[in-house]
Amino acid sequence: MKATGIVRRIDDLGRVVIPKEIRRTMRIREGDPMEIYTDSEGEVIFKKYSPIGELSSFASQYAEVLHKIGGLPAVVCDRDNIVSVAGVPKKELLDRRVSAELDTLMSSRKSLPSSGEAQQIRATDGVDRYVHICYPIVAQGDVTGAVMMVSGDADYQPNEIQVKLCQAAASLLGKQMEE
Repeated sequence: MKATGIVRRIDDLGRVVIPKEIRRTMRIREGDPMEIYTDSEGEVIFKKYSPIGELSSFASQYAEVLHKIGGLPAVVCDRDNIVSVAGVPKKELLDRRVSAELDTLMSSRKSLPSSGEAQQIRATDGVDRYVHICYPIVAQGDVTGAVMMVSGDADYQPNEIQVKLCQAAASLLGKQMEE
């Protein structure tokens, strides 16, 4: 565990403020669910809760099917990290932080392709895998992640079937999380 040197007091209602610097670097937003753990040494650990992480095995199976039918690598991510990958080596993308552009796209609830806008969005920083199709996963009114199809060709134009496959996958994963 990394020490920050920041000390906070607990108020009379048992609340503690997580410093803005930590919230920004860890992408913790207002309303984000947090898991609280304790260990045998008396440490209290806060961890961002990922509802899609609970469905990671199902999301992985769905990504495999998307890749086989759609012909492009398929990726499922939560709001922060890529949780499942099919069609590219897992070490290339799995568990990596989503790019700032992808985070902005999810936050705005927009999908790709959208209204003919040509955008070159990387799935994650430092890897030349461009997002060609992206649909947000919405559960109980909140964006919890996205389903994407990616490739190394920044100018690839997806077909209608690939777009519909991603749209259906995002909808299905959203419904699964609501149950």
